[in-house]
Amino acid sequence: MTRIVVLGAGYTGMAAAIRAARKSRRHGGRVTLVSASPRFTERLRLHQTAAGQRLADHSIEDVLAGSGVAFVQGWVEGIDPQAHEVRLGGGRVLAYDKLVYALGTVTDVSVPGVGEHAFRYDDHAGAVALAERLRSTRQGTVVVAGGGLTGVESATELAEAYPRLRVVLLSRGRPCSMMGPRARAHAERAMRRLGVEVRQDTQVVKVLPDAVELEGGERIDSVATLWTAGTRGLALAREAGFTVDARDRIVVDAALRSVSHPDVYSVGDAAAVSQPFGVMHGTCQGGIPTGLHAGGALADEVRGRTPKPFRFGYFHQPVSLGRKDAVIQFVRADDTPRKGWLRGRWAIMYKEMVSGSPIHSFKLLKRGLIPAAALKLSSG
Repeated sequence: MTRIVVLGAGYTGMAAAIRAARKSRRHGGRVTLVSASPRFTERLRLHQTAAGQRLADHSIEDVLAGSGVAFVQGWVEGIDPQAHEVRLGGGRVLAYDKLVYALGTVTDVSVPGVGEHAFRYDDHAGAVALAERLRSTRQGTVVVAGGGLTGVESATELAEAYPRLRVVLLSRGRPCSMMGPRARAHAERAMRRLGVEVRQDTQVVKVLPDAVELEGGERIDSVATLWTAGTRGLALAREAGFTVDARDRIVVDAALRSVSHPDVYSVGDAAAVSQPFGVMHGTCQGGIPTGLHAGGALADEVRGRTPKPFRFGYFHQPVSLGRKDAVIQFVRADDTPRKGWLRGRWAIMYKEMVSGSPIHSFKLLKRGLIPAAALKLSSG
Protein backbone atom coordinates (compact mmCIF):
# COMPACT_ATOMS: atom_id res chain seq x y z
CA MET A 1 0.00 0.00 0.00
CA THR A 2 1.19 3.54 -0.83
CA ARG A 3 -0.18 6.17 1.53
CA ILE A 4 -0.85 9.42 -0.33
CA VAL A 5 -1.81 12.43 1.79
CA VAL A 6 -3.11 15.60 0.16
CA LEU A 7 -3.01 18.77 2.26
CA GLY A 8 -5.65 21.30 1.25
CA ALA A 9 -9.08 20.79 -0.31
CA GLY A 10 -9.27 23.76 -2.62
CA TYR A 11 -9.52 23.42 -6.41
CA THR A 12 -6.03 21.99 -6.79
CA GLY A 13 -6.01 19.64 -3.81
CA MET A 14 -9.41 18.26 -4.76
CA ALA A 15 -8.28 17.62 -8.34
CA ALA A 16 -5.06 15.93 -7.19
CA ALA A 17 -6.80 13.71 -4.63
CA ILE A 18 -9.61 12.50 -6.89
CA ARG A 19 -7.33 11.76 -9.83
CA ALA A 20 -4.69 10.03 -7.71
CA ALA A 21 -7.33 7.84 -6.07
CA ARG A 22 -8.93 6.84 -9.33
CA LYS A 23 -5.71 6.03 -11.14
CA SER A 24 -3.80 4.37 -8.28
CA ARG A 25 -6.34 2.41 -6.24
CA ARG A 26 -5.91 -0.83 -8.22
CA HIS A 27 -2.19 -0.63 -7.61
CA GLY A 28 -2.30 -0.03 -3.86
CA GLY A 29 -2.69 3.73 -3.68
CA ARG A 30 -4.69 4.99 -0.67
CA VAL A 31 -5.50 8.70 -0.70
CA THR A 32 -6.37 10.88 2.29
CA LEU A 33 -7.42 14.51 1.87
CA VAL A 34 -6.91 16.93 4.78
CA SER A 35 -8.75 20.23 5.22
CA ALA A 36 -9.32 22.52 8.20
CA SER A 37 -12.88 23.17 7.03
CA PRO A 38 -15.63 20.70 6.05
CA ARG A 39 -16.80 23.20 3.43
CA PHE A 40 -15.50 23.34 -0.14
CA THR A 41 -14.86 27.00 -0.87
CA GLU A 42 -15.42 28.28 -4.41
CA ARG A 43 -12.73 30.94 -4.32
CA LEU A 44 -13.81 32.17 -7.75
CA ARG A 45 -17.04 33.35 -6.13
CA LEU A 46 -15.76 34.99 -2.94
CA HIS A 47 -16.45 38.46 -4.31
CA GLN A 48 -20.07 37.38 -4.79
CA THR A 49 -20.22 36.22 -1.18
CA ALA A 50 -18.78 39.57 -0.09
CA ALA A 51 -21.59 41.27 -2.01
CA GLY A 52 -24.13 39.38 0.09
CA GLN A 53 -25.23 36.79 -2.45
CA ARG A 54 -26.46 33.40 -1.23
CA LEU A 55 -24.49 30.71 -3.06
CA ALA A 56 -24.56 26.92 -3.08
CA ASP A 57 -22.96 25.27 -0.07
CA HIS A 58 -20.77 22.30 -1.06
CA SER A 59 -19.42 19.99 1.62
CA ILE A 60 -16.08 18.33 0.94
CA GLU A 61 -17.52 14.91 1.74
CA ASP A 62 -20.26 15.43 -0.87
CA VAL A 63 -17.74 16.49 -3.52
CA LEU A 64 -15.58 13.43 -2.73
CA ALA A 65 -18.46 10.94 -2.55
CA GLY A 66 -17.69 7.87 -4.66
CA SER A 67 -14.07 8.88 -5.32
CA GLY A 68 -12.42 6.51 -2.84
CA VAL A 69 -10.68 9.44 -1.12
CA ALA A 70 -10.77 9.44 2.70
CA PHE A 71 -11.44 12.86 4.25
CA VAL A 72 -9.84 14.07 7.48
CA GLN A 73 -10.86 17.42 8.95
CA GLY A 74 -7.97 19.03 10.78
CA TRP A 75 -5.66 22.01 10.90
CA VAL A 76 -2.14 21.29 9.66
CA GLU A 77 0.31 22.43 12.34
CA GLY A 78 3.52 20.96 10.98
CA ILE A 79 5.22 18.62 8.52
CA ASP A 80 8.17 16.36 9.29
CA PRO A 81 9.56 15.34 5.86
CA GLN A 82 12.24 13.13 7.44
CA ALA A 83 9.71 11.09 9.42
CA HIS A 84 7.12 11.34 6.62
CA GLU A 85 4.51 12.68 9.01
CA VAL A 86 1.97 15.49 9.10
CA ARG A 87 1.01 16.91 12.50
CA LEU A 88 -2.59 18.06 12.91
CA GLY A 89 -4.27 20.04 15.65
CA GLY A 90 -5.21 18.04 18.71
CA GLY A 91 -2.08 15.93 18.48
CA ARG A 92 -3.16 13.72 15.59
CA VAL A 93 -0.39 12.52 13.28
CA LEU A 94 -0.79 11.23 9.72
CA ALA A 95 1.97 9.15 8.16
CA TYR A 96 2.55 9.34 4.41
CA ASP A 97 4.62 7.77 1.67
CA LYS A 98 3.79 10.55 -0.81
CA LEU A 99 2.56 14.01 0.04
CA VAL A 100 0.74 16.64 -2.03
CA TYR A 101 1.09 20.16 -0.62
CA ALA A 102 -1.93 22.13 -1.85
CA LEU A 103 -2.46 24.62 0.97
CA GLY A 104 -2.49 27.61 -1.37
CA THR A 105 -1.51 31.12 -0.37
CA VAL A 106 -2.72 33.77 2.04
CA THR A 107 -2.86 37.53 1.79
CA ASP A 108 0.49 39.28 2.07
CA VAL A 109 0.12 41.30 5.27
CA SER A 110 3.52 43.01 5.14
CA VAL A 111 1.92 46.46 4.84
CA PRO A 112 1.27 47.70 8.40
CA GLY A 113 -2.32 47.23 9.54
CA VAL A 114 -3.43 44.78 6.83
CA GLY A 115 -3.42 41.79 9.16
CA GLU A 116 -5.31 43.63 11.89
CA HIS A 117 -7.75 45.87 10.04
CA ALA A 118 -8.30 44.74 6.42
CA PHE A 119 -10.82 42.21 5.18
CA ARG A 120 -9.20 39.42 3.17
CA TYR A 121 -10.23 36.53 0.92
CA ASP A 122 -8.09 33.97 2.70
CA ASP A 123 -11.18 31.83 3.30
CA HIS A 124 -14.96 31.84 3.04
CA ALA A 125 -15.30 33.36 6.50
CA GLY A 126 -13.39 36.46 5.41
CA ALA A 127 -15.84 37.17 2.58
CA VAL A 128 -18.81 36.53 4.89
CA ALA A 129 -17.40 38.94 7.48
CA LEU A 130 -17.10 41.68 4.84
CA ALA A 131 -20.69 41.07 3.69
CA GLU A 132 -21.93 41.35 7.27
CA ARG A 133 -20.05 44.62 7.79
CA LEU A 134 -21.43 46.17 4.60
CA ARG A 135 -24.96 44.91 5.19
CA SER A 136 -25.12 46.87 8.43
CA THR A 137 -23.48 50.02 7.04
CA ARG A 138 -25.76 52.75 5.73
CA GLN A 139 -23.15 55.10 4.26
CA GLY A 140 -19.44 55.65 3.92
CA THR A 141 -16.49 54.56 1.79
CA VAL A 142 -15.33 51.04 0.98
CA VAL A 143 -11.68 50.85 -0.08
CA VAL A 144 -10.54 47.99 -2.33
CA ALA A 145 -6.75 47.82 -2.41
CA GLY A 146 -5.31 46.11 -5.49
CA GLY A 147 -5.98 46.74 -9.19
CA GLY A 148 -5.64 43.16 -10.40
CA LEU A 149 -8.53 41.06 -11.62
CA THR A 150 -9.70 40.16 -8.09
CA GLY A 151 -9.69 43.81 -7.06
CA VAL A 152 -11.66 44.88 -10.14
CA GLU A 153 -14.20 42.07 -9.70
CA SER A 154 -14.64 42.97 -6.05
CA ALA A 155 -14.95 46.72 -6.59
CA THR A 156 -17.59 46.36 -9.30
CA GLU A 157 -19.52 43.68 -7.41
CA LEU A 158 -19.61 45.74 -4.21
CA ALA A 159 -20.52 48.96 -6.03
CA GLU A 160 -23.46 47.22 -7.72
CA ALA A 161 -24.65 45.47 -4.55
CA TYR A 162 -24.26 48.47 -2.21
CA PRO A 163 -25.10 51.59 -4.26
CA ARG A 164 -25.45 53.63 -1.06
CA LEU A 165 -21.73 53.21 -0.40
CA ARG A 166 -18.81 54.91 -2.11
CA VAL A 167 -16.33 52.37 -3.54
CA VAL A 168 -12.72 53.43 -4.14
CA LEU A 169 -10.27 51.16 -5.97
CA LEU A 170 -6.62 51.83 -5.18
CA SER A 171 -4.00 50.47 -7.57
CA ARG A 172 -0.24 50.83 -7.85
CA GLY A 173 -0.60 50.68 -11.64
CA ARG A 174 -3.44 50.75 -14.12
CA PRO A 175 -6.27 48.35 -13.22
CA CYS A 176 -6.57 45.39 -15.63
CA SER A 177 -3.16 46.33 -17.03
CA MET A 178 -2.62 42.72 -18.18
CA MET A 179 -5.54 42.95 -20.63
CA GLY A 180 -5.55 44.26 -24.18
CA PRO A 181 -6.64 47.88 -24.73
CA ARG A 182 -10.22 47.11 -25.83
CA ALA A 183 -11.02 44.72 -23.00
CA ARG A 184 -9.36 47.03 -20.48
CA ALA A 185 -11.35 49.99 -21.80
CA HIS A 186 -14.58 48.02 -21.38
CA ALA A 187 -13.69 47.23 -17.75
CA GLU A 188 -12.91 50.90 -17.13
CA ARG A 189 -16.26 51.95 -18.60
CA ALA A 190 -18.02 49.44 -16.37
CA MET A 191 -16.29 50.83 -13.29
CA ARG A 192 -17.30 54.37 -14.22
CA ARG A 193 -20.89 53.26 -14.86
CA LEU A 194 -21.07 51.64 -11.43
CA GLY A 195 -19.53 54.65 -9.73
CA VAL A 196 -16.23 53.03 -8.74
CA GLU A 197 -13.63 55.72 -8.11
CA VAL A 198 -10.26 54.54 -9.43
CA ARG A 199 -7.03 55.90 -7.98
CA GLN A 200 -4.11 54.48 -9.93
CA ASP A 201 -0.39 54.97 -9.26
CA THR A 202 -1.29 54.94 -5.57
CA GLN A 203 0.63 53.22 -2.77
CA VAL A 204 -1.04 52.31 0.52
CA VAL A 205 1.47 52.52 3.39
CA LYS A 206 -0.82 51.75 6.32
CA VAL A 207 -4.29 50.38 7.01
CA LEU A 208 -6.08 51.85 10.02
CA PRO A 209 -9.31 50.64 11.68
CA ASP A 210 -11.29 53.34 9.87
CA ALA A 211 -9.03 54.54 7.05
CA VAL A 212 -6.06 53.88 4.78
CA GLU A 213 -2.98 56.04 4.67
CA LEU A 214 -1.34 56.68 1.29
CA GLU A 215 2.23 57.44 0.40
CA GLY A 216 2.63 61.19 0.81
CA GLY A 217 0.38 61.34 3.86
CA GLU A 218 -3.10 61.45 2.32
CA ARG A 219 -5.75 59.59 4.31
CA ILE A 220 -8.97 58.03 2.95
CA ASP A 221 -11.61 57.30 5.57
CA SER A 222 -13.12 53.84 5.15
CA VAL A 223 -15.90 51.83 6.79
CA ALA A 224 -14.24 48.70 5.38
CA THR A 225 -10.98 47.99 3.56
CA LEU A 226 -10.64 44.90 1.34
CA TRP A 227 -7.04 43.90 0.62
CA THR A 228 -6.39 42.09 -2.68
CA ALA A 229 -2.85 43.39 -3.28
CA GLY A 230 -0.62 40.34 -3.19
CA THR A 231 -0.32 36.88 -1.66
CA ARG A 232 2.37 34.58 -0.28
CA GLY A 233 2.68 30.98 0.80
CA LEU A 234 2.27 29.76 4.35
CA ALA A 235 5.36 29.79 6.57
CA LEU A 236 4.61 26.09 7.16
CA ALA A 237 6.55 24.97 4.07
CA ARG A 238 9.64 26.98 4.93
CA GLU A 239 9.53 25.86 8.55
CA ALA A 240 9.36 22.22 7.42
CA GLY A 241 12.62 22.67 5.50
CA PHE A 242 11.33 22.66 1.92
CA THR A 243 13.14 24.83 -0.58
CA VAL A 244 10.89 27.85 -1.13
CA ASP A 245 11.06 31.04 -3.19
CA ALA A 246 10.87 34.63 -1.93
CA ARG A 247 7.10 34.28 -1.49
CA ASP A 248 7.32 31.02 0.49
CA ARG A 249 6.08 28.88 -2.40
CA ILE A 250 7.64 25.42 -2.69
CA VAL A 251 10.09 25.30 -5.60
CA VAL A 252 9.31 22.27 -7.77
CA ASP A 253 10.94 20.35 -10.60
CA ALA A 254 9.47 19.66 -14.03
CA ALA A 255 7.16 16.97 -12.63
CA LEU A 256 5.96 19.28 -9.77
CA ARG A 257 8.00 17.51 -7.08
CA SER A 258 9.78 19.55 -4.42
CA VAL A 259 13.38 20.09 -5.53
CA SER A 260 14.53 19.39 -1.96
CA HIS A 261 12.10 16.56 -1.10
CA PRO A 262 11.06 14.62 -4.25
CA ASP A 263 8.47 12.52 -2.39
CA VAL A 264 6.46 15.72 -1.95
CA TYR A 265 4.46 17.33 -4.76
CA SER A 266 3.39 20.96 -4.55
CA VAL A 267 0.55 22.31 -6.67
CA GLY A 268 -1.48 25.43 -7.33
CA ASP A 269 -0.69 28.74 -5.66
CA ALA A 270 1.55 26.98 -3.12
CA ALA A 271 4.08 26.00 -5.82
CA ALA A 272 6.67 27.99 -7.75
CA VAL A 273 6.19 26.30 -11.13
CA SER A 274 8.56 27.25 -13.96
CA GLN A 275 7.44 27.12 -17.57
CA PRO A 276 9.16 28.37 -20.76
CA PHE A 277 7.49 31.78 -20.29
CA GLY A 278 8.52 32.10 -16.62
CA VAL A 279 7.11 31.21 -13.21
CA MET A 280 3.34 30.69 -13.22
CA HIS A 281 1.21 33.12 -11.26
CA GLY A 282 -1.53 31.86 -8.98
CA THR A 283 -4.89 31.28 -10.65
CA CYS A 284 -7.41 28.47 -10.70
CA GLN A 285 -6.79 28.31 -14.45
CA GLY A 286 -3.28 27.07 -13.82
CA GLY A 287 -3.92 25.47 -10.44
CA ILE A 288 -6.34 22.73 -11.46
CA PRO A 289 -4.01 21.43 -14.19
CA THR A 290 -1.17 21.19 -11.65
CA GLY A 291 -3.44 19.19 -9.36
CA LEU A 292 -4.51 16.87 -12.16
CA HIS A 293 -0.89 16.41 -13.22
CA ALA A 294 0.28 15.63 -9.68
CA GLY A 295 -2.54 13.12 -9.24
CA GLY A 296 -1.56 11.36 -12.44
CA ALA A 297 2.16 11.53 -11.63
CA LEU A 298 1.56 9.94 -8.23
CA ALA A 299 -0.37 7.12 -9.87
CA ASP A 300 2.55 6.64 -12.27
CA GLU A 301 4.95 6.38 -9.34
CA VAL A 302 2.73 3.85 -7.57
CA ARG A 303 2.87 1.74 -10.74
CA GLY A 304 6.65 2.11 -11.01
CA ARG A 305 6.59 4.59 -13.89
CA THR A 306 8.53 7.83 -14.29
CA PRO A 307 6.33 10.94 -13.97
CA LYS A 308 6.10 13.12 -17.06
CA PRO A 309 6.99 16.82 -17.01
CA PHE A 310 4.21 19.35 -16.53
CA ARG A 311 3.37 21.67 -19.43
CA PHE A 312 0.88 24.53 -19.34
CA GLY A 313 -0.24 27.59 -21.29
CA TYR A 314 -2.76 30.25 -20.29
CA PHE A 315 -5.95 30.63 -22.28
CA HIS A 316 -8.07 33.51 -20.96
CA GLN A 317 -8.65 36.21 -18.34
CA PRO A 318 -12.35 36.14 -17.34
CA VAL A 319 -13.57 39.06 -15.21
CA SER A 320 -17.06 39.67 -13.86
CA LEU A 321 -18.09 43.33 -13.61
CA GLY A 322 -21.05 42.95 -11.30
CA ARG A 323 -23.89 40.58 -12.14
CA LYS A 324 -24.89 42.39 -15.34
CA ASP A 325 -21.59 42.66 -17.19
CA ALA A 326 -18.28 40.87 -17.70
CA VAL A 327 -15.26 40.92 -19.97
CA ILE A 328 -13.14 38.05 -21.25
CA GLN A 329 -9.64 38.60 -22.61
CA PHE A 330 -8.23 35.67 -24.58
CA VAL A 331 -4.48 35.30 -24.18
CA ARG A 332 -1.42 33.52 -25.51
CA ALA A 333 0.25 30.73 -23.56
CA ASP A 334 2.39 33.27 -21.68
CA ASP A 335 -0.75 35.22 -20.59
CA THR A 336 -0.16 38.17 -22.94
CA PRO A 337 -3.37 39.38 -24.63
CA ARG A 338 -4.56 38.25 -28.04
CA LYS A 339 -6.90 40.33 -30.18
CA GLY A 340 -9.95 38.25 -29.25
CA TRP A 341 -12.18 39.30 -26.36
CA LEU A 342 -15.82 39.16 -25.23
CA ARG A 343 -18.08 41.59 -23.42
CA GLY A 344 -21.67 41.90 -22.25
CA ARG A 345 -24.14 39.00 -22.37
CA TRP A 346 -21.80 36.48 -23.97
CA ALA A 347 -19.07 37.35 -21.50
CA ILE A 348 -21.49 36.94 -18.57
CA MET A 349 -22.42 33.44 -19.78
CA TYR A 350 -18.78 32.55 -20.35
CA LYS A 351 -17.69 33.76 -16.91
CA GLU A 352 -20.49 31.85 -15.19
CA MET A 353 -19.47 28.71 -17.06
CA VAL A 354 -15.89 29.24 -15.88
CA SER A 355 -16.90 29.82 -12.26
CA GLY A 356 -19.12 26.73 -12.19
CA SER A 357 -16.81 24.40 -14.11
CA PRO A 358 -14.69 23.03 -11.23
CA ILE A 359 -17.60 21.35 -9.43
CA HIS A 360 -18.80 19.76 -12.67
CA SER A 361 -15.23 18.78 -13.55
CA PHE A 362 -14.81 16.93 -10.23
CA LYS A 363 -17.92 14.88 -11.00
CA LEU A 364 -16.49 13.93 -14.38
CA LEU A 365 -13.08 13.27 -12.86
CA LYS A 366 -14.53 10.73 -10.43
CA ARG A 367 -15.89 8.84 -13.44
CA GLY A 368 -12.68 9.14 -15.44
CA LEU A 369 -14.35 11.46 -17.95
CA ILE A 370 -12.45 14.69 -17.36
CA PRO A 371 -12.30 16.51 -20.74
CA ALA A 372 -9.25 18.36 -21.98
CA ALA A 373 -11.29 21.57 -21.98
CA ALA A 374 -11.60 21.38 -18.19
CA LEU A 375 -7.85 22.00 -17.96
CA LYS A 376 -8.37 25.47 -19.41
CA LEU A 377 -11.89 26.58 -18.57
CA SER A 378 -11.14 27.21 -14.90
CA SER A 379 -9.72 30.61 -14.13
CA GLY A 380 -9.25 32.84 -11.14
